Amino acid sequence: MTEWLYHLPVVWMTVVVFVVTALITGAIYAAVLALATGRRVIAFKAMSPVMLTPLAVVFGLLVAFLAAQVWGDSERAHTAVTREASALRTVALLANGLPREPAARIRALVRRHIEDAVSVEWPVMAQRRATLTMTPSVDTEALQLILSVVPQNEGQTVAQREMVSSLERALDARRQRIIVSQSTINWVKWTVLVLLAALILLTIAIIHSDNRMTAAIAMTIFATGAAACVVLIASHNRPFTGEISVGPEVLLQVMPKE
Repeated sequence: MTEWLYHLPVVWMTVVVFVVTALITGAIYAAVLALATGRRVIAFKAMSPVMLTPLAVVFGLLVAFLAAQVWGDSERAHTAVTREASALRTVALLANGLPREPAARIRALVRRHIEDAVSVEWPVMAQRRATLTMTPSVDTEALQLILSVVPQNEGQTVAQREMVSSLERALDARRQRIIVSQSTINWVKWTVLVLLAALILLTIAIIHSDNRMTAAIAMTIFATGAAACVVLIASHNRPFTGEISVGPEVLLQVMPKE
């Protein structure tokens, strides 16, 4: 799959996939019917319809496998962002139990973490260029600030300990979403999927080569279903890319106010 396709709105992605599928289907239809002359007609008619069964089963299994992969990645992305937001919210709330000045600084650092995630990390994740080396200095600064606070009572001691734990959870969730942002279906899987679909179309055309209308109808039905499967998988393939992607809205909801 070309990179630009993943960044298209779903409607335009659907148009592109269906047009390409129609062109491939038309080319196979025209080629087979052009060859279905003379002695080749006998060879084509000798092709058993049973050939479609194993091809269709393998195609269906591959579609199910790829769909499970992309939906699993999407769920992992949602979970990571939610965990990160929850942990940052806990840090901001527990900061209220500390003295006013460090509490205000901690909330400001949490706000900077979210702002950097939205403005810097999300666009990079959409391009699959985010790496674990992109550790924001704001998180290190926040951790050092929390640890530098001298607790005045037992409540502040507990709050400090929980804030450190929550910040670590937020950093771990951030690492998880960056890792998930790299997930994609590689070219080998796409090639096999397209090849299987083309083989099924070729088999349908050969089996019905003596009846142009039947061949056209059968190929159109399968091509439509195959194109719909490709759109479904491609639109969910990149968890942080495209119209159907995981956004930073949950993080923005927990951003501390000024």
